[in-house]
Amino acid sequence: MNTRKDKYSIDNTDYTIGQDNIQKWGFDVHNPVFGISAALIGLFLLAILVADPETSKSVLDGIKWKIIGAFDGLFMWSANIFVIFCVAMIVSPYGKIRLGGDEAKTDYSMKSWIAMLFAAGMGIGLMFWGVAEPVAYFTGWYETPLNVAANTPEAAKLALGATMFHWGLHPWAIYGVVSLSLAFFAYNKGLPLSMRSVFYPILGDRTWGWPGHVVDILAVLATLFGLATSLGLGAQQAASGFHHVFGIENGLMLQIAIIFIVTLLAVISVVRGIEGGVKIISNVNMLLALALVVFVTLVTFAVSMGTIPTTVMGYIENIIPLSNPIGREDEAWMHGWTVFYWAWWISWSPFVGMFIARISRGRTIREFMTAVLIVPTVVTMLWMSVFGGVAIDQIVNKVGTLGEKGLTEVPLAMFQMFDALPMGNILSLLAVVLVLVFFVTSSDSGSLVIDSITSGGKVDAPVPQRVFWAFIEGAIAAGLVWVGGTEAIEALQAGAISTALPFTIILLVMCVSLIKGLRTEKRPG
Repeated sequence: MNTRKDKYSIDNTDYTIGQDNIQKWGFDVHNPVFGISAALIGLFLLAILVADPETSKSVLDGIKWKIIGAFDGLFMWSANIFVIFCVAMIVSPYGKIRLGGDEAKTDYSMKSWIAMLFAAGMGIGLMFWGVAEPVAYFTGWYETPLNVAANTPEAAKLALGATMFHWGLHPWAIYGVVSLSLAFFAYNKGLPLSMRSVFYPILGDRTWGWPGHVVDILAVLATLFGLATSLGLGAQQAASGFHHVFGIENGLMLQIAIIFIVTLLAVISVVRGIEGGVKIISNVNMLLALALVVFVTLVTFAVSMGTIPTTVMGYIENIIPLSNPIGREDEAWMHGWTVFYWAWWISWSPFVGMFIARISRGRTIREFMTAVLIVPTVVTMLWMSVFGGVAIDQIVNKVGTLGEKGLTEVPLAMFQMFDALPMGNILSLLAVVLVLVFFVTSSDSGSLVIDSITSGGKVDAPVPQRVFWAFIEGAIAAGLVWVGGTEAIEALQAGAISTALPFTIILLVMCVSLIKGLRTEKRPG
């Protein structure tokens, strides 16, 4: 027997998955984690709702910006470390290790697997920022990257490259660290599929006590606040789209109706599970997204084909300068965009990382990390090149509303770009549908993740529990929209981003813990 292989396995601890759980009212919940998470969520929301939303936003924004300003170097260097770590996993001998053991089989086809990880990871963000972000950098809407002069050819190249920088290797490396760690300790060591399990090589049996409880509670808060924030902001974008296409008043009731519909569809999906719900919706997502980007590429063929190499070179040439936090003359831009993004991706990493881990049994580490790191980066590069490139071309040539007025409202930027294209209304309608479907995917996959954490790492928790978390996400988003609109949602977003500070330390320790675990695993010859 290879005793080293089992050093950090479930066989080496007296802990049994679900031993601290309480079964009542059709629920199966981990005692401290579920109760404390629910209480903290309630208290936080009560504080936001009771206080003036604008005041809450001001206070939480102040905390967020203090964290970003004081710890910018930590966020920047940590993101660089995560990229190097993930690339090392691909090229190292550890890449041959199979998640689940040598005989493990994959649960999903490569197509469905990539569709699910991409849709959960950042699909909706591409809809929201695919046009607005390159235009913002090009026009200097809020500073410019590396202090490039706005509205110049150099600005166009750097705008596309900087956008890719924020949506390419670095965020997916953050997700990759978390998802690989969770998948390895769950499938190769038999530990619960929960954030705490990753730290068993360091904490030992203390993992099942309060140190582990704190990690899981933070993961629940970051995931729920992040999802509720995105659902609220997404409802505003979808409402803007409905108003733009159909003339429906973009008011409170429309946004709440959208949240209700998305939540209802997410509930149906979580009841059906990953196979019958999330996988199907994710495949629909990717087909709709492919149809949208192909059509826009064809009707703007010359522009789109010209901006793809511009984006590639802008990304390659500037990835190192943009990654360096030392001596930056564009500190305001770096803080407002890059550090903000790194904090946001890190705060989302427990949710996305756990979901990716859950669907990745049977992949080798090399296959897993290559797909998680490279494939989404390539797809994102195509998307940003087409949408961002066409938008910048409209600005340069003063075509349409976007070209004449520039970036006025972020949720409307994509629809304004479509207005200047053939069949713009049809494109806008397809985009609205895609936004809604992407949000259903995020909500149902997020509900499954929170459900797993609050059930002590189980992946087969009762259906009422899954439904509970899906409704909670929608209720929080709807409540925030009702009480305070954008101010309340942005206050919650600031709170979610603030969780990135402790999670950055957690992710760095996670890298060390994963290496300790991998060293005990027998590697295939």
